[in-house]
Amino acid sequence: MGKVLPSLTELVAQVESDRHEGKRIVFTNGCFDVLHLGHVRLLQVAKQQGDILVVAVNGDDYVRQTKGEGRPVFPELERKEILAALQAVDYVVGFYEERSANLILRIRPHVFVKGADYETVLHPSEREAAEQVGAAIVFVPLIPDRSSSKIVARVKSGSEGKGNPMPAVKKAP
Repeated sequence: MGKVLPSLTELVAQVESDRHEGKRIVFTNGCFDVLHLGHVRLLQVAKQQGDILVVAVNGDDYVRQTKGEGRPVFPELERKEILAALQAVDYVVGFYEERSANLILRIRPHVFVKGADYETVLHPSEREAAEQVGAAIVFVPLIPDRSSSKIVARVKSGSEGKGNPMPAVKKAP
């Protein structure tokens, strides 16, 4: 079985197996469009909270509705595969609801992790779901100017750093 799970039902079965083995389950969710250092650090901190990190990725329709025209930059399947390639991430699943409360109730994580920008705006249904399953809520500090929306805006305006092109790499003998 790979890290990208095709359904919530399969994810719940896998997480229950992990829980039965005494593993601590950590959950986070989001768009993860244009993966950047802020995302990577959030996922690293999340992984430090337990043994198994579950990441739920918002579907393309939700990203388009909330982020606007031209988003997502990368379609859901690519975003899930990119996240699955990260060492900190154990499981990735698609997420097609506006709020993560149902996922929290189904997965029953020990810890629910969000970026610090959600500390004052976390939806009451998500907070209540976390409380209902006994999950601690951890808010990870943000890295200034690191958001997918800001990065996309800078790229569109042409103000993104120029950097050096990647040098050619010779194939090893």
